[in-house]
Amino acid sequence: MKTPRHQVAAALATRSLGSINEPAFANEIAAYLLSEHRTAELNSLMRDVMQYRADHGIVEVTALSARPITAVVRTDIEKQVRALYPSAKTVIVTERHDANMVGGVRLELANQQLDLSVRAKLNRFKQLTNQQAAQGKE
Repeated sequence: MKTPRHQVAAALATRSLGSINEPAFANEIAAYLLSEHRTAELNSLMRDVMQYRADHGIVEVTALSARPITAVVRTDIEKQVRALYPSAKTVIVTERHDANMVGGVRLELANQQLDLSVRAKLNRFKQLTNQQAAQGKE
């Protein structure tokens, strides 16, 4: 019988809260997933680990943007995350660049996403104008 994913995530997250050798830890996780034929669960498992860590005061967020984010934007991101997680002791912002983004930023947390990209704003504007046009025809 395989161990439930949330139990594996809790064990990994508990271990990650202490001092670890990151490359060795990553290798151990990979070896476990391979030996148990659970590699397809990697993304879900990592989200569970991130949520466990957030519940214990370490909140991780990935900020996707077209260009490098400034110190001011990084501070704003940390403020937004602290508003969502008032008990956070540590906020870790990992920056990733996405050449497909026009501008703005998309924040990805363990189980939620905040899309402040230009594309998302344009899509929302398009939805609103389509709704208003449909209402005007009635």
